[in-house]
Amino acid sequence: MAGPSGFGLDLSVIGRVAEQVVNVHNMNVEIAVVVGGGNFWRGVKGESQGLDRATSDYMGMLATVMNGMALQVGLERLGVETRLMTAIDMREVAEPYIRRKAIHHLKNRRIVIFGAGSGNPYFTTDTTAALRATEIGAEAILMAKRGTDGVYDSDPNQNPDAVRFDRLDYMELLSRRLKVMDATATTLCMDNRIPLIVFDLDVYGNIEKAVCGEKVGTFVGRE
Repeated sequence: MAGPSGFGLDLSVIGRVAEQVVNVHNMNVEIAVVVGGGNFWRGVKGESQGLDRATSDYMGMLATVMNGMALQVGLERLGVETRLMTAIDMREVAEPYIRRKAIHHLKNRRIVIFGAGSGNPYFTTDTTAALRATEIGAEAILMAKRGTDGVYDSDPNQNPDAVRFDRLDYMELLSRRLKVMDATATTLCMDNRIPLIVFDLDVYGNIEKAVCGEKVGTFVGRE
């Protein structure tokens, strides 16, 4: 959601993301989006500065709601119906998350945005994505990264010889300790057989390519 500074909101970035999501929506694909809040606040950051972890995580959840509201505006400007659903009750700006209601919205051609994480501290946005995907019966999780085109054996920003994987099994992801998503989220995806596709969001059209099964980024799942 942020621009080059990495902080706050950049409406041009939001518009670009929204346009790609709508392109896929127009292919009759049901879409739910889990938004993070790192462009405003990260729970771990607050803890390192002296806040207790629970309070810091709740602050991060509120940051995801701001991003969700911004994405909602971007999507609706393109003429699609949306629903922002939050795990923390804030009815003035969003619907409370109810699983059956979320599924109902998806079946009625609305894009559903999930905010406020899982509503619990100590759980990451990755875990929220895995949890919501499991609850709504999603066929896959598309993990869009800014400036990262897949999963590497080491940090490509620090190691010029880092190797990108085309495919990985979830057990390999865990055993190699590859920092794609946390272990809780990885295990949840593995147990529920939900494949994960990690790709670069900054490359326009990658969302559509991933949905259409084209080779993009790294595929994580069972062979």
